[in-house]
Amino acid sequence: MIPGDGIGPELMLHVKSVFRYGVHGGGGDLSTLWREGQRASGGRAVGLGLWFWCLRSCQEGPSTGMWHQARQEHHGTGVPPRPLAQSQVREGSSRAASARGGPGGLPGGRPEPAALTQLCPRHACVPVDFEEVHVSSNADEEDIRNAIMAIRRNRVALKGNIETNHNLPPSHKSRNNILRTSLDLYANVIHCKSLPGVVTRHRDVDILIVRENTEGEYSSLEHESVAGVVESLKIITKAKSLRIAEYAFKLAQETGRKKVTAVHKANIMKLGDGLFLQCCKEVAAGYPHITFENMIVDNTTMQVGPRPAAPPALGARGFGARAPARPLLAPQLVSRPQQFDVMVMPNLYGNIVNNVCAGLVGGPGLVAGANYGHVYAVFETATRNTGKSIANKNIANPTATLLASCMMLDHLKLHSYATSIRKAVLASMDNENMHTPDIGGQGTTSEAIQDIIRHIRIINGRAVEA
Repeated sequence: MIPGDGIGPELMLHVKSVFRYGVHGGGGDLSTLWREGQRASGGRAVGLGLWFWCLRSCQEGPSTGMWHQARQEHHGTGVPPRPLAQSQVREGSSRAASARGGPGGLPGGRPEPAALTQLCPRHACVPVDFEEVHVSSNADEEDIRNAIMAIRRNRVALKGNIETNHNLPPSHKSRNNILRTSLDLYANVIHCKSLPGVVTRHRDVDILIVRENTEGEYSSLEHESVAGVVESLKIITKAKSLRIAEYAFKLAQETGRKKVTAVHKANIMKLGDGLFLQCCKEVAAGYPHITFENMIVDNTTMQVGPRPAAPPALGARGFGARAPARPLLAPQLVSRPQQFDVMVMPNLYGNIVNNVCAGLVGGPGLVAGANYGHVYAVFETATRNTGKSIANKNIANPTATLLASCMMLDHLKLHSYATSIRKAVLASMDNENMHTPDIGGQGTTSEAIQDIIRHIRIINGRAVEA
């Protein structure tokens, strides 16, 4: 797990706690629990971001000492569990690593949500043990290299955002970017969906956004050709454009989606974005049962025409019917987000659209994201902001971090655990007293987590403690 900077470490602690105890009743048969985890994860290693937290091999069986230590920590009488030594990790073991960075020993970008999120896995009795790897935005690149090695060993990570140090020279690359490119995490996927109990202008929003994650404007290729003139290169390749388009259409097919919209600026960048658009059209031809549209990025995010006299007909899943054959100059994402189903786009546009969509459904504290490659997967909050201004104030919204951990558990085929935590998070959102300030409430992070834990216990048939 990589808590990153800001509120990450705090939220990750709560994730860890929730993973450790709860779903299968008080105590339970730990051997059975670990065998279930072994079957579900297939013995794969799991790397969990900026605290790298370890999923101990289910083949090693339950560690009584580890569970006793975890219970001590839960009751405030113990210390955090020790990470596995390198010699303890066998090939094929299930192990999740997380790197922790940030000021005061707090992990990276979103320490609070990261720390708090650990509580839910504990109460959900998820078969996960955690290893911590410290990552700091103020140190050299060696710590992020160690984090990358841990993810390569463990395959999966849960992370907070790592703050970029802007005082470093231009040759210094963003640590988040180094992580994504080194592991070839080419597909960034976020699910923007209206949540119960959160008041927003638009309802029934349900959009999957697929962002190319490894090239475009984030290629870190720029130079000053002469004094006062800077050239910054945007790299678009056919191979990576075809790859991300194929991913988007496969995702649409697997999730029962009806439409894919390619977002671009090919009217101006005729070669670069023109190539991306052409690749999307080429892939779309292989999926005739999925409607394909393309849309200019500024038309996607802004209202540049009059509102239609009547809203479009909605399908069974709440998405607008296929647009008529005319220029797409009507209100789009901000005014009529229900028309979108799956969206695919290059790197920079994805960053912008991700943030806009997160705002539509309530803000950055509510939306989870994932970064997928052929081998590795890293899960995080969708908007990649550190939340530094609210760190250590106990007001960070843990929803996005918890939903990201659910995505991770689904990826590991631990579906029952993911479902329990996800249901508890959504049930808690119905209680306005638990809403944190970012969504108009006065609740605290710890209160929200305790309410989620209460719902986990109810969902899994356990008595609720007074």
